Amino acid sequence: MTATTPEPPYYAVIFTSLRTPLEAGYAEAAERMVELAAAQPGFLGVESARGEDGLGITVSYWKDEDSIRRWREHAEHRLARDAGRQNWYERFAVRVAKVERAYGFERKG
Repeated sequence: MTATTPEPPYYAVIFTSLRTPLEAGYAEAAERMVELAAAQPGFLGVESARGEDGLGITVSYWKDEDSIRRWREHAEHRLARDAGRQNWYERFAVRVAKVERAYGFERKG
């Protein structure tokens, strides 16, 4: 499902990752991070997909850079990031982008 975002400008944090085979605790932690992020001021939405090869992309949308900074510094999010480095990810990259323009299409009926 695609996130419903406001008119630009806003920010996108793009998290691209390659998973390890370890599953223990990952699904619960990922679900908790979405739940926790959604409760943060400035959070606008999230979209995520993962292929069978373990490559995943999660894009979270934020009102401004201060909201992103507060999320990055959130204590529980920090713990999850540490667990990800230690257990669940072979590698990852984070990219932050300002969305200047957005448009879409939706088939009706």
